[in-house]
Amino acid sequence: MGILRVRTIRERLLTGTMAGGVALAALAVMPVVLAPTTALAQSQTGGLRIAVTGSDNQPIAGATVVVSSPSSLVSRTAVTDAEGRVRVTGLDPATNYTVSVDAPNYSNFSASNVAIVSGRDLSVGYSLADRSGATDLGDIVVTGTSLAAIDTTSATVSTILTLETVESLPTGRSYQSYLQLVPGTKPGNNPSSRSGVNYSDVGGAVGSSTDNLYYLDGVDVTDPVSGTFGANFNSEIIQEQQVLVGAIPAEYAGGSGLISRVITKSGSNEWHGSANYYFQNDTLVQEDYHNNSGGFSTYDAAVTLGGPILKDRLWFFGSYQKKNREDEVLDPTTGEVRRTVEQDSEYSFGKLTWQVNEENRLSASFFNDPYETTGSSSATVLNNRDTRRVQGGDNYKIDYTGVFDDLTVNAYWFRHEGEISDYAADTSITENVIYASAAGSTLAQRSLGGAGGDTIRNRDRDEYGLNAEYFLETGFGTHTFKAGYTFTENSTMIDSSVPNPDRYTSLAAQYSGTTFATAVSSAPAWTARPIVAGDMTRLITGITANATALAAVDTNRDGVVTSAEVNALTFTNTADSPYGNVALYRVNRVATGAYEVKSEGQSVYLQDTWTLDKLTVNAGARAEKWTHFDSNGEEIANFDWEIAPRLSVVYDLFGDGRSKVFGYAGRYYDPVRNNMTDFAGGLTGPVDEEQINVAGEWVTFRTRGGASTPDALFSPNTKTPYTDEFLIGYSTTFRSDIGFSATVTRRQTRDIMEDFDLALYSDPSCTAEDCGVNGYAYPGSFFYLPYSYFGYDSAPNSNYVIGTLPGGERNYTGLELTLTKYKTDNWFGQISYTYNDADGNTNSDSNADYQGDLIFLDPRAPNASGPQPGNIEHQFKAYAGYEFDWGLELAGVFNWNSGYLYTPAQPVGGRYFAPTADPYEFGGVTDTWYLPGYIGSETAPSYWTMDVKATYTVDMPFGKTELFLDVFNLFNKQSATGVESRLAGSGVYDYQEANSWVSPRRAVLGARYSF
Repeated sequence: MGILRVRTIRERLLTGTMAGGVALAALAVMPVVLAPTTALAQSQTGGLRIAVTGSDNQPIAGATVVVSSPSSLVSRTAVTDAEGRVRVTGLDPATNYTVSVDAPNYSNFSASNVAIVSGRDLSVGYSLADRSGATDLGDIVVTGTSLAAIDTTSATVSTILTLETVESLPTGRSYQSYLQLVPGTKPGNNPSSRSGVNYSDVGGAVGSSTDNLYYLDGVDVTDPVSGTFGANFNSEIIQEQQVLVGAIPAEYAGGSGLISRVITKSGSNEWHGSANYYFQNDTLVQEDYHNNSGGFSTYDAAVTLGGPILKDRLWFFGSYQKKNREDEVLDPTTGEVRRTVEQDSEYSFGKLTWQVNEENRLSASFFNDPYETTGSSSATVLNNRDTRRVQGGDNYKIDYTGVFDDLTVNAYWFRHEGEISDYAADTSITENVIYASAAGSTLAQRSLGGAGGDTIRNRDRDEYGLNAEYFLETGFGTHTFKAGYTFTENSTMIDSSVPNPDRYTSLAAQYSGTTFATAVSSAPAWTARPIVAGDMTRLITGITANATALAAVDTNRDGVVTSAEVNALTFTNTADSPYGNVALYRVNRVATGAYEVKSEGQSVYLQDTWTLDKLTVNAGARAEKWTHFDSNGEEIANFDWEIAPRLSVVYDLFGDGRSKVFGYAGRYYDPVRNNMTDFAGGLTGPVDEEQINVAGEWVTFRTRGGASTPDALFSPNTKTPYTDEFLIGYSTTFRSDIGFSATVTRRQTRDIMEDFDLALYSDPSCTAEDCGVNGYAYPGSFFYLPYSYFGYDSAPNSNYVIGTLPGGERNYTGLELTLTKYKTDNWFGQISYTYNDADGNTNSDSNADYQGDLIFLDPRAPNASGPQPGNIEHQFKAYAGYEFDWGLELAGVFNWNSGYLYTPAQPVGGRYFAPTADPYEFGGVTDTWYLPGYIGSETAPSYWTMDVKATYTVDMPFGKTELFLDVFNLFNKQSATGVESRLAGSGVYDYQEANSWVSPRRAVLGARYSF
């Protein structure tokens, strides 16, 4: 029981009178609908701050308040203090709470459909009529009600999604799809939000962010390697999904992307269940104008069941979902069927909740998400390069929560066992063939042989945590203190096997006689460049060690190989190519084996929310520490405690809970993921040798993997990347059911991480004459980084060093406007506009990219800065739904965006970079610098989509039946959504030719029975 003794919340009642009845000022008495709002805590429960007055606006002391719901195992009873106020906490999130108020000499009052949101203390106010004044029950006047509730104690910008709302709208049936309903999220399955990176140099991929965090019942289930979502589950287990996009409090890591928090159902005191089936095939889809997809069929079936094992004590909830899809993948040129692909998914979930007594609760849950696909559904993947995938795993959690008056404590343990494995359909020798763009080569000509081999990956996580919240009232306002500790261990096991140890990249036969200088040049706009000028030093070392190669290259016979001699090297050998092309480069695997790397993280946070009258200050800090271990179990990096301060100020403009202004300043750290642990720690796994063909000899110039020369080391001076955020906002309500919000956000990302070739940047013996002219830094040149910059006295024994990118930055400024119509008079809706301005000089995001391997890519290099590729400058979103009284509900979703920014690109080692100029000197270094005006210079087509849904509900003698019809792309506008960015084309699409489109109009039929 939470009893408040002294004034704890400011006056925010909207007075009301009711002759002969009850007057209600309800700031949060509503079904929760989709709306930008605020969230305070990572807690899985929420609370209410209740103020009770009489019809004369005087506070009622000693009123008994009872808060209960059939969806919660506990009800809370509290008594108002001298100022008529009380705080009730430890309530499960639900939209069907009842608040009952019993006060002497006043009419009994009961409000239904009160919403409880996890991590928030919503404020509600009730005005009771004096029993002696009751005259005419028909003379009822209610004034000042507001369903558009605002939490005037928080600056956090978020959206609350309930299953009821998202299922009334045309969306995909997954928590990832629901994210598209949130203002400002960009298209994609791991959608970028605001400043979140939406682009990767690797393959020029757009539409997947590695900056998001995904929580399930308070546990981080983000993939520790990829930074994307790490678990799938049946969407019908969702009790509540909150999506945080700005002004993130100290409870959370991250913040440069969105944070998705899902709280699952727990059953109830009554048995509830459902069974549904959704179906779609090619007869429900319009013709695809672009030969992107052929015939297909899909179904999605699920069941849920929950109820009491022991009423008021022990509840159960479970679900099972099976998804299947079969696709005909078409050749985009001929339209013929290339292959048939089948996907199977099964999602199971089970949860037991034991309310030991009023104060203590224990829960245990399990879910798994096995998934398998027989191949790629992408039309641009050839059959010989296809792979099948097996992924998914098991997840276990035990959770304890105790509520003791003003103190709430929570402890949990979680284990995730996951797999993501790929198996090649064709294991013949791989050869990628290089053409000049003018040759007009096809993808098939460029891609000979199979996909290589198989890769088995296990990604496991063990985590435990402890959180506490304490409410304190003083004579100078109230304090809500929150603190927590989390320990996490992430392990990554990789077993990569190749049936053929050699994988080739060769020049097409017509380019026999090409020199090394031409092969590494950007002038022919090659379709690939596996070797670059920055490899010169290693090439000279390798050639010098091989007698045959030395004799062929050392044309003046002085025993010393120069860069000029290497540049003059010609490639003519076809005997060493598996398919008769000109041998240039290969990767030779000399050792195999499985290996495992690990990381361990600790985090601590402390936060105080202080409220005094109209003012709330939320001050907190989060400290994080991460340690990484190699495959021998030895520590390879220790990122010591980094402190991230978070501060927000909120002011209730008029003291009535209807309008607020707020500001925020805070820092978010982006801990190094396990992909870099793998890069630096794989000492016992496979070993690859990179080789160049010289006079019929394969000359090794770099060894990747193994303990003799580690592929990478974490430098002692490597910093943890971070993003600073500054935000101001305004929120208000109109009438009783309309809310408006506006925010302006500024974010700055710094200390960006990259891997470096120290032979390129840090060789103290280099001079302008022997290094600067070949694209290498030397002491005194602008780009030179001494060993001390990385924390070394001399050159370390590794191919690369992971360090902090000097001058690397990303900057973001955004404006977001949202207008929400809450559900009254049978309808609801929302419109939002987001403006995103993003620029920078790097796309690196906890991955081993090339900006430390080639000086012309250095962030400080000329023409390296520009608009951020992947950014979408303008977005407009709208949705609405109307429910008729006779069982039919109609809803629609409209989305428009201005198209993503991209860079006209030339591929280098699988990365997409802007074109470069002929060599010239800058900062003492001669290199092929970026041409001006290319970074983020082009914009993909703008496009819009309109989706609609009809739901018809039939009440049954026991339960109800719902029939669904979703129609996506209602007007069948198959607009281009992306274009080919490579100047040489892809072998399927030419430069700037559309290569992705809105899917044709398609319908999905569904039915559900529930009770």
